[in-house]
Amino acid sequence: MMVVVFWISFLLLAYIYFGYPICIKLLAVAQPVPVNKSDVYLPKVSILIAAYNEAKDIEATLRNKLALNYPKELLEILVVSDESDDGTDEIVEAVAGDAPYPIKLFRQIPRQGKTAGLNLLKQHADGDILAFSDANSEWDSQALKALVSNFNDSSVGYVTGKMVYVNPEGALIGDGCSAYMKYENWLRAQETLAGSVVGVDGGIDAMRKKLHSELSADQLPDFVQPLKVVEQGYRVVYDPEALLKEEALSDGGSEFSMRVRVSLRAFWALKDMKHLMNPANDPLYAWQLTSHKLFRYAAFAPMLTLAIAALFLAPVNGLYALAAVGYAFFLYLAWAGHQQESQGQSLSTVYALPYYFVLLNFASFKAFVAFYKGEKKVVWNPRKG
Repeated sequence: MMVVVFWISFLLLAYIYFGYPICIKLLAVAQPVPVNKSDVYLPKVSILIAAYNEAKDIEATLRNKLALNYPKELLEILVVSDESDDGTDEIVEAVAGDAPYPIKLFRQIPRQGKTAGLNLLKQHADGDILAFSDANSEWDSQALKALVSNFNDSSVGYVTGKMVYVNPEGALIGDGCSAYMKYENWLRAQETLAGSVVGVDGGIDAMRKKLHSELSADQLPDFVQPLKVVEQGYRVVYDPEALLKEEALSDGGSEFSMRVRVSLRAFWALKDMKHLMNPANDPLYAWQLTSHKLFRYAAFAPMLTLAIAALFLAPVNGLYALAAVGYAFFLYLAWAGHQQESQGQSLSTVYALPYYFVLLNFASFKAFVAFYKGEKKVVWNPRKG
C-alpha cells in the first residue's frame, strides 16, 4: 500500500512542477494561437488603484503613472482610499492638483477591502479599458502601450504583464522569490500561445470594461476577474513587454503572511469558479486550471504523503531510503535558508530555492486549514517590502 502511495505522490508532484509545463509547452508549439497585437490601437484607459495607508508609496506610484508613454487625453487615474488615516488621501489630492490628466480620489468608509474598492471605481471609470495597479507598483514607461496593444485582438478580454522583483536599490534579485516569478512568467508565455493563462499579476493588468464583473468583497479580483472573462468566451493573455518592478518583501515572515492570504482567497475563488474545471465546458481550460492552480495549491498534500511513505519504506528498500535521505536533505536546506535569513544573511540559490518552495507550500497548507474552517480575508495591509 505504501509503495502505491509513494509513487502516486511522486508522480503527482513531478506532473505539477514539470509534467504540466512540458505538456503546455508542447501544445503551444504544436498549435500556437498568436495574439493579433497592434501598437496603433489606443483606446481610452482608466487606471484603477486601491490604497490603504499607502502614504509611503502612493506619490511615487502616481508620478510613475503620469510618466507613462500614452496620450494624456486618453488617460485618467482613479484611486480608492479604503478609509486610510495616514495622509494617503492628502497626497493623492496634492498630486492631482498639477497632473496633466484627471486623478480622481474616492474614499471608501467603512473599510471594505480591495475588491469592493475596485467595484466602486469601475462605476466611475470613463475608459474602454480598465488597467489595474497596486499602490506600490512601478510600471515601465511603455508598459501601458504594451498591455493595450493586445486588445486589438477582439478575442482578448484580459491582459497581464510581467512582474520582476527588485531589492530596495532597484537591482534584480536572484533569490527564491525571483526564481518563482521567472518560472511563472515562462509558464504564462506558454499558456498564452496555447490560448489563455490561468494566473495573473494584480499589479499590472488590464481588461475590457464591458467584461468587468462586480465581485463580492471576499473574492480575489486578481484571480476571479480573469476567470469571469474566460467564462464569457474571451482570452486572458500575458505580455512580457508590459513590465512591472516591485520591491521584494524583506523577510520570509512577511512573504509567508502574504502567501497565506493570497492562497486562502484562491481556494475560495476555485470553489466559486469550480464549473470552469468541468471538462464538459472547455476541456483545455479545465485541464489548465486544474493543473496549474488546483493541483499547485494542493501540492502540500502529496509532499506530506511522499515523506510519510518514504520514511515507512526506507528500511525495506535502498531506493526508498535514498528518497528519504534526499527529502530530508532538501528540508535541511530549506531550514538552513530560514535560519540564515533570520540572522540577516543573504541566501544563495542553494538555500533560497528550497526555502521558498517549502514556504509556499506551507503557506498553502495553512490557507487550506483556514479555508476548511470557513475563514475569509477581505481587508488588507500595505506590503512591507
